Amino acid sequence: MKGSFYDNERVALFIDGSNLYSAARALGFDIDYRRLLKVFRDKGRLIRAYYYTALVDDQEYSPIRPLIDWLDYNGYTMVTKPTKEFTDATGRRKIKGNMDIELAIDVLEMADHLDHVVLFSGDGDFRRLVEAVQRRGLRVSVVSTVKSSPPMVADELRRQADEFIELSDLAAQIARTPSERTTRPPGPASQPHPGGETEGHADDPMARTA
Repeated sequence: MKGSFYDNERVALFIDGSNLYSAARALGFDIDYRRLLKVFRDKGRLIRAYYYTALVDDQEYSPIRPLIDWLDYNGYTMVTKPTKEFTDATGRRKIKGNMDIELAIDVLEMADHLDHVVLFSGDGDFRRLVEAVQRRGLRVSVVSTVKSSPPMVADELRRQADEFIELSDLAAQIARTPSERTTRPPGPASQPHPGGETEGHADDPMARTA
């Protein structure tokens, strides 16, 4: 994996869940979250790994709930909130579930306890956040991809980061194996897209507990 990490630096991961899912899907692989955590634990002193996602709260059971529960019990700090439904100007029903504010607040509050922020998102709205954190003396690495079509990372965010880590370069270390993918139960779950609309999301945490 490209990217500079130092043994004694304090590192935290901030994962925009739906953005990372979309990027990995565009590259054709599923993420093994246990392996992802291990990669960064081996790189430095991992202080926290935050995972952000919005939930459709009017469903009796959400298929993404097992993933959330698994992450919560296996080293991730979960940050969730209910989605909001609205109708746009054309009369289309849409779901809004943006987690940008929650992520930005956590990064700023944690800044004094960290040396290196690893942001898993390609959202250009985070450029100013990255700049603010850098002014406090922290290094920021952005994990996303330019190899999808179209690229998943905004050019201004990639340029602002101290380092850009191409997600496809991580695939060999963090992708689920073909045998694990075959055990995934059928049926998509609903997870909000960073742009505000719902998008299919299927992920089986049980394949990562072995």
